[in-house]
Amino acid sequence: MNSLISILQTVLMAPAQSGQQTNSIVPFDTLWQHVSTLDLVEALTFIAFGTVWLFYGWRIFKILVTICFGLLGLVLGIWANQQLIAGDSFWLGVICATFFAILSIPFMRWGVSVLGAFSGAVLTAGAWMALGLPQEYVWAGGLTGLIAGGMISFIIFKIAVILFTSLGGSVLLALGALAIICHNLVTQQELKDFVLQNQWFLPALVLGPMVGGILLQNKLIKGAPDWNA
Repeated sequence: MNSLISILQTVLMAPAQSGQQTNSIVPFDTLWQHVSTLDLVEALTFIAFGTVWLFYGWRIFKILVTICFGLLGLVLGIWANQQLIAGDSFWLGVICATFFAILSIPFMRWGVSVLGAFSGAVLTAGAWMALGLPQEYVWAGGLTGLIAGGMISFIIFKIAVILFTSLGGSVLLALGALAIICHNLVTQQELKDFVLQNQWFLPALVLGPMVGGILLQNKLIKGAPDWNA
């Protein structure tokens, strides 16, 4: 859990860090540091949960939305505690996590739509990077996906569910796969150099399973008309 929270903090703080790192939008150094701390058991756990999330998330999306917003509240609470209170207390994070998790229940459809819009942004931003386009303009690709994904998600609820569950499962699979590669196949520095030299690799590692999850979930949902009950 601590590893997942650290990785979430890395993703949420990326815009602030990108102003200090002009050569790359993605904070690779911090990301590799967290990935390398995952042991084999944690990596396999990420892959197992990611597989369930990726292919069966449409059945448990309400629980996943609550977990996502709870983790978001936990990260924001820890960040606020460090920035505003300048302390190491964990209680503000717990309070924020509980508040966000409870808040997501009555606003479930809105929460799913917001997560669907965010997933659309990640999908197009990842495609932008995979195609080798300039990283300093990756926000343009992400903004396009955010607008398109948001419009579709607020109109067609099923699309929002499929988008965010496919993204969540794919991210967990990618993190677990990277950790296993780091510890068993190549060194951390070799993998980092490979990713930096091949801009398409990291987005493809996330987008590949995500697209597969979208196609599979769409097929499964068609055969289960009561899935949203």
